[in-house]
Amino acid sequence: MEQAFRTSKTAHLETRPIHVRTAAHTRGHVLVVMLVYLIRRELSRAWTPLDATVEEGLHQLQTLCSTEMKVEGGNHCLRISTPSAPCRALLEALDIRLPEVLPHREIRVVTRKKLPERRKPR
Repeated sequence: MEQAFRTSKTAHLETRPIHVRTAAHTRGHVLVVMLVYLIRRELSRAWTPLDATVEEGLHQLQTLCSTEMKVEGGNHCLRISTPSAPCRALLEALDIRLPEVLPHREIRVVTRKKLPERRKPR
């Protein structure tokens, strides 16, 4: 438990002071951080034989992409491209099998935008 607490205060988990206004929000934040810790620990365990750190593995998995496929009649789907050999090894170490297609939703997710360092006061 002490190691988990120490890790949660460093690395990428950052339970450092955040400004939440209620006890429920504080508990929610700590719950999310502990879930991330467990996921990070599982990734580290699975990728150790591949000689890849969690950061390296996640960076490699960022190369996964999908292509929007439009079919006559207006139907859409997202086709996932074949992962590269390093990505395939990382996914196999976690026993994850990617689907070939995903249903298309009109939702755009942008992950490159940084969140503000501090929230605006209410």
